[in-house]
Amino acid sequence: MTPAELAEVVLAAAHAVFDERGLDRAALPAQTTVERPRNPDHGDYASTLALQLSKKVGVPPRELAAALAEQLGRAPGIKSVEIAGPGFLNIRLDAAAAGQLARSIVEAGPAYGRSDTLAGQRINLEFVSANPTGPVHIGGVRWAAVGDALSRLLRATGADVGTEYYFNDAGSQIDRFARSLLAAAKGEPAPEDGYGGAYIAEIAAEVVKKRPDVLDLSDDAAQEVFRVEGVQLMFAEIRSSLRDFGVEFDTYFNEKDLHDRGELEQALARLREQGHVFESEGATWLRTTDFGDDKDRVLRKSNGEWTYFAADCAYYLDKRERGFERVVIMLGADHHGYIGRMKAMAACFGDDPARTLEILIGQLVNLVRDGAPVRMSKRAGTVVTLEDLVDAIGVDASRYALARYSSDSPIDIDVELWTRATRDNPVYYVQYVAARTASVNRNAAEVGLTRGDAADFHAELLDHEKENELLKALAAFPSVVAAAAELRAPHRLSHYLEDLAQAYHRFYDNCRILPRGDEEVTDLHRARLWLNDATRVVIANGLRLLGVSAPERM
Repeated sequence: MTPAELAEVVLAAAHAVFDERGLDRAALPAQTTVERPRNPDHGDYASTLALQLSKKVGVPPRELAAALAEQLGRAPGIKSVEIAGPGFLNIRLDAAAAGQLARSIVEAGPAYGRSDTLAGQRINLEFVSANPTGPVHIGGVRWAAVGDALSRLLRATGADVGTEYYFNDAGSQIDRFARSLLAAAKGEPAPEDGYGGAYIAEIAAEVVKKRPDVLDLSDDAAQEVFRVEGVQLMFAEIRSSLRDFGVEFDTYFNEKDLHDRGELEQALARLREQGHVFESEGATWLRTTDFGDDKDRVLRKSNGEWTYFAADCAYYLDKRERGFERVVIMLGADHHGYIGRMKAMAACFGDDPARTLEILIGQLVNLVRDGAPVRMSKRAGTVVTLEDLVDAIGVDASRYALARYSSDSPIDIDVELWTRATRDNPVYYVQYVAARTASVNRNAAEVGLTRGDAADFHAELLDHEKENELLKALAAFPSVVAAAAELRAPHRLSHYLEDLAQAYHRFYDNCRILPRGDEEVTDLHRARLWLNDATRVVIANGLRLLGVSAPERM
């Protein structure tokens, strides 16, 4: 019995109690949930339905809980129901009902863990959005791993998600990038405010190869060529490296398009309509202090140039007009100051920022080798890049390591730890279970052991303590996925997978799955093979949500 199936049984019991007592069925929810008690001694599942309903119908919670417990006690698969505290229901399943979860998981396959908890939500999720002036640095890689995992979690819980990379191809940083390329092509030092690193010379050489006449042009004309061609080459490299990392975006949005399509003027007009724009000292301002910002923000300078903040306003409005009800933006550790102004900007458009805008801040990441931080890239010169991280520990370990910690916590990625083939390497520990479950299945086939049909599955035989612990861990997967999505916390899934791996190892060590020698294959062997395969399904599903592989061999 899955948690969702048990929740339906609890709700059915509530309907029966309400009918018996003549209570108003309008007070009953359309659905309910059951949770795992923190203390396993309290039972397999707990329900708070009696507490939720007692005030609505004027029945003391323990009295209502007693009626629900009596009704639930008659339901198939329920071993016992106890009332705790003010009206909690602690439910125990019989072995057969508990064990049937293994069959449900195997039959559901990749669908197990998916739900509709966020159905109806249309979310725009923007992450990475590194400037196309250099390779993706390790901070951006963190958002690549976390953002992609979050998009998978949101979709697994029913949300309609559009992932987006904001391509900053306008502004002063692009001018500095173009000047740096021109200087490298001429064999001159990088400008004082320019970009260094071997990649600049590489891209400059590619531009010259594509446009052999570029150095014959005036500096202004040559700089424009290097701007256009260099940005295209740099962004193509960024997209390629992210693709190799397993991250593809639904939309790559060019900042320059906002300017070319007049969207900044449109955003300004909308803000004027809302009454929050004013002129001062020749510049155009947005009165964000009306909504809690620490100062008002310039939209257009006195010389007529648009500010970055004006582009932020136009981009937010563009997303909202594309039908996204919630805009989620992932930013680096140096962007805390953006939160207040962005929330105030959304309010200036007439939106409720608590509902339409969510900003997540990611903290710093260090790559550590031999106990000391790796300070710079051989190629980028000043930062550690995506390629550096992948070269050091691989794609799977990189994605798992970056998604394993809450994004608001700084992390050190120890090269020695994350390349070690031992249990203290978290990704190895989880992937080893994926490989071991697959190995068990291969070995079972060699000795003639198969699961058989569902009709041959004797779930009641799975009554060992370690089998029950593993079943409980497997049952928690859907709620973990839902919570990780709702709380924007992929690290909860990583921790769950490690706990599940522990539960599987305890089961494997204590419960013989394969027959020994000439031992006859029994229904218990088959039942345990179902449980083994259910574990593989959940491990694979969980790793897939993190963008990590579930190997069959290691």
